[in-house]
Amino acid sequence: MTVKKEYDDIPGTYVFDADRSREGYHLNMFCISLRLAENRAAFQADERAYLDRYPMTDAQRQSVLDRDWNEMLRLGGNIYYTSKLAANDGITFQELAARMTGVTSEEYRAMMLSGGRSIDGNRYTSEWEGKD
Repeated sequence: MTVKKEYDDIPGTYVFDADRSREGYHLNMFCISLRLAENRAAFQADERAYLDRYPMTDAQRQSVLDRDWNEMLRLGGNIYYTSKLAANDGITFQELAARMTGVTSEEYRAMMLSGGRSIDGNRYTSEWEGKD
């Protein structure tokens, strides 16, 4: 479990710090293993059996099986490692980012080309208090 940090109040972001790195070590080692063709084949043949090679938490394992990309990051995954799993599934990085932000790939692309998500109201979750 990570210690509460001042930057935990950034909405939609899980800062990959030393604590999160330790928490997600085995999850990230699983993801990076998918860079090798023989590992991708083994994973595709039997996902659960392949995941058993890595001493992840049950929550981490389930987030992989569910392809819950944001949950993987919350549980210590690093976006550059988890994107290996997305690539294994035929998902481009742009498509992955769109899924993680809840928009279509085209909407995500347009948002990024126009300068990204507005910072107004998105600096801290505390700015959202009282808004419905």
